[in-house]
Amino acid sequence: MNNPLISPDRPVFPISAVAQHLKVHQRTLRIYDEEKILCPQRPSKTRRLYSFEDLKKGEFIIYLTQDLGLNLIGVKITLELLKKLKISPDNYAILINETLKINDK
Repeated sequence: MNNPLISPDRPVFPISAVAQHLKVHQRTLRIYDEEKILCPQRPSKTRRLYSFEDLKKGEFIIYLTQDLGLNLIGVKITLELLKKLKISPDNYAILINETLKINDK
């Protein structure tokens, strides 16, 4: 995004919009927050706001849980390993898919 007013890490989406986009219940997003898997910014104690980067990460988490069948511990481990390897969130799914293809051979 080239617009300086719209930063990918700027929190702009309420939990209801993110839940609708990811096709999950708001409670699921609260659990992700409690488990420190997907942590939105909180401008007030009760309000959660998500950024574009959070949306991408949420999509990846949904991929891991629904498509690959990982539980939350598996998601935590995967995200931590990708972070330690300094893999960009944009490349998470690509790397996982490449790894799965290698293991299928």
